[in-house]
Amino acid sequence: MALSSVILTTGISVGFFTLVNAGVSKVIPESARRNIWKWKNICTSFAHSCITATWAVLCFFLHPQMAEDLIETHSVFSHVLVSFSIGYFIFDLSDMMMNQKLSQSWELLIHHIVVITCFGLSVLSCRYVGFAVVALLVEINSVFLHLRQILRMANIATGTLCRLNSMMNLGTYVVFRISTLAWMTRWLVLNRDKVPLMAYTLGSVGLAVMTVMNIVLFFRLLRSDFLKSSTREAKKEKEKEM
Repeated sequence: MALSSVILTTGISVGFFTLVNAGVSKVIPESARRNIWKWKNICTSFAHSCITATWAVLCFFLHPQMAEDLIETHSVFSHVLVSFSIGYFIFDLSDMMMNQKLSQSWELLIHHIVVITCFGLSVLSCRYVGFAVVALLVEINSVFLHLRQILRMANIATGTLCRLNSMMNLGTYVVFRISTLAWMTRWLVLNRDKVPLMAYTLGSVGLAVMTVMNIVLFFRLLRSDFLKSSTREAKKEKEKEM
């Protein structure tokens, strides 16, 4: 893809998610009206996750040779995916900067800046596109992570659906976030001689930042969805016995 095509795809993506964000404002449950911006932001992120998770899997299914060479080999389909995702992260970055205090969103702002920088280097150089698509497999977990927030904002924090989503969220978190990041770090170390110093440094810093953030979030989810609920159930059992 030429530079003009990358810019066009990214611009279309920004416009698309702007429209999605405006569209979900028409479907807001009563319980979410206390924080309409958050509802719109999470629903938009959920839409991005559903699209890119499916797209990333299709990239490897339709072009399996990309898995053998994450540096040079890629398809136009995968290049468009990375450009499309840059558009989403640009939209979400600007959305948070305009609607949230820095103290509330600095972690995500750093995450988005790192992703935009790394993905931008990939699409402009037409290298490491496969590596970027591997990173987007993380969005498989994000589908359940964002659905968890949507259910909570819609006051559906209990029940079979919520419990099932919590289990899927934690399971896919281990597989598609922690394990994927570990695999990407290992790949980068093993291919150190094939990667220029600037790209290697940028990739290493980016992976380190995301690994720390994801481990912290994992323990927060574990404590919130499983450890606290187990404690509450134990208390209820004691109350029944009394």
